[in-house]
Amino acid sequence: MKVHEVFGIKPRISELSYIDRGSLDKEFRKLVDRQQTHIAIRGASKAGKSWLRQRVLDDPIIVQCRLSYTTLDIYRDALARLDISIEIENTTTNSFKGVISASGEAGWKLLAKVTGSAELAGEHQLERRAVSVGKDVGDLDFIASLIRVSGRTLVIEDFHYLPTEEQRKFAFDLKTLWDYKTFVVVVGVWISENMLITLNPDLSDRIEEIAVTWQSSELKQVFAKGCLNLGLRPSDAVSDELASISYESVGLLQKLALRLIDDELGISESAPDGDEIKIDNLGAAHDAAMHVAEQLNQLYQAFAKRVCDGIRTRKNATGIYAHAMAAIMAADDAALASGLSAKEIHAFAHERQPRIQLGNLKLALSKFPELQVDQDGRGLVLAYDALDEKISVVDRQLLLYRKFATIKWPWEELIEEVSKEQSAFE
Repeated sequence: MKVHEVFGIKPRISELSYIDRGSLDKEFRKLVDRQQTHIAIRGASKAGKSWLRQRVLDDPIIVQCRLSYTTLDIYRDALARLDISIEIENTTTNSFKGVISASGEAGWKLLAKVTGSAELAGEHQLERRAVSVGKDVGDLDFIASLIRVSGRTLVIEDFHYLPTEEQRKFAFDLKTLWDYKTFVVVVGVWISENMLITLNPDLSDRIEEIAVTWQSSELKQVFAKGCLNLGLRPSDAVSDELASISYESVGLLQKLALRLIDDELGISESAPDGDEIKIDNLGAAHDAAMHVAEQLNQLYQAFAKRVCDGIRTRKNATGIYAHAMAAIMAADDAALASGLSAKEIHAFAHERQPRIQLGNLKLALSKFPELQVDQDGRGLVLAYDALDEKISVVDRQLLLYRKFATIKWPWEELIEEVSKEQSAFE
């Protein structure tokens, strides 16, 4: 058996090193089988949310959110995966008007079932056939019917990318979808418990939330199971260190384990039958972490560049964005993992620049997502929860990178630029 068959980040589940953490598989499956509520799954990046979904859901309709997405984009993407397209003519605050058409036989069959029109069943032979969409809340009823009749579960991935107002709109749509018995799984990274209920109190009793978090002892179970299948026996010191520098991310543990065993120790396959290979080289574990950090260098330097480019385009004499970033990156791991409050960031930034006000800082923090993402609307590293007024690290790999890489963040240079510009006008 090859080591890379057991450890490493993969699009599909690696059963040889997978554990049902806290019986989440059973809990999730029970909620899905009930078909009574929506389900929200929250957890840090690479916490195993996708693997949990794969273990339970069969062929779901998956929509990947982007920063610029709207609720309409969610429905458009969902129906596209059913060979159905929405062409919007106009929108209003609470509804939209347009036409729906299908591009394949499966789409036409769904339209036929929902509309009760037998003649539509053969329309896939034509190039295009449009079906008018209602002008009010019936639009959502029609879309919900198409999803429900497909027999597949709608999964909204990376919900945290949606702007707060779009999150709120979708939270209200979830109430309506519940009324239509169309249940949705929402997956994302957020700090506050039951965030969707906070956005729409009517979701109380209509949505269940599952938190995917990892304790060090559970991460060590993952490592131990994989090693057992390979005939390896890691020391407690190595297991403890890998769990510690994985920062509650099972995906990061998988990556570190593969690097340690296959690359640093040169063990590419399982031990011969009856044999056992000891793994007790703590230095090799640190070397593995250093290498992973080096691989992440381009990712986080690109993140820093996007943020800096965005900061430079904003006219702000106080340098509020740069001071805020300096405060965030100076915070300890625990604070960034659990959420660093706007007040804590303000205390740090205000001491350095007394002109920075808390209200302005909160506004600046709400703009952070758009500074970070790439042209495709992806790449979020830090998220701002406007409900709790906290910044948290979405990508836990950043914490490993800070610990093992030699970093030169550009925030201080930006602050100096702002200071020079300010002095020129005094």
